[in-house]
Amino acid sequence: MSESGWRGFLASAGLDDWSILHGGPTAVYRVESLTNAARLAAAIADLPGLGLRTVLTLASDRMTVKLTRELWATEQEHVEVARAISAVAREFSAVADASAAQEVQVAIAAHPDAIDLPFWRAVLGYAPMAEDNGIDPLGQSSTVWMQDLDSAKPLRHAMHLDVSLSKDHIRARLETALTAGGRIVDDSEAPASWILADRSGNKVCLAAWPDGAAPSA
Repeated sequence: MSESGWRGFLASAGLDDWSILHGGPTAVYRVESLTNAARLAAAIADLPGLGLRTVLTLASDRMTVKLTRELWATEQEHVEVARAISAVAREFSAVADASAAQEVQVAIAAHPDAIDLPFWRAVLGYAPMAEDNGIDPLGQSSTVWMQDLDSAKPLRHAMHLDVSLSKDHIRARLETALTAGGRIVDDSEAPASWILADRSGNKVCLAAWPDGAAPSA
């Protein structure tokens, strides 16, 4: 696992359909029916190079492809696999919709001596993919990530949500959230990420940093 894998994916040509989210390379294709989604999924499943972590999710109006389920597991070979999937999608007249690509992650902060990941894996029935996370074996629910809590800060909110989005569509989600009553708590890392809160102070991080957005200098 390395940073060069997902950065190389971002730098490669012919991947306009794809976003790099917390769960790795992701593409969403709009289709006209569940039947069309199933046919597209069957064609993609026949492609060489799909790994054990590849997840295809079908709905009546879309099909979502996740290649690795883990940002750090992205490798150079995934570039050709993604291009092949895009080519098949075009054959089936499926239209990529990066605005629908997202990954929701539950981040649980704790001091290093209080990390309780075995509990969360057990109670959720999750499997480990990295030392600090747990993933749904079915590929349907949010990842749980254990985050080290800064010892210099008082414990205030030990749990928050991360919403990983395409860098080209995160501002639209931000504006929607603000219109719905949210407020910005921290924009020091914008446009890579914003921390928002609801009226009660519950926090959520909108993140575009894996997809290529970087904090403003």
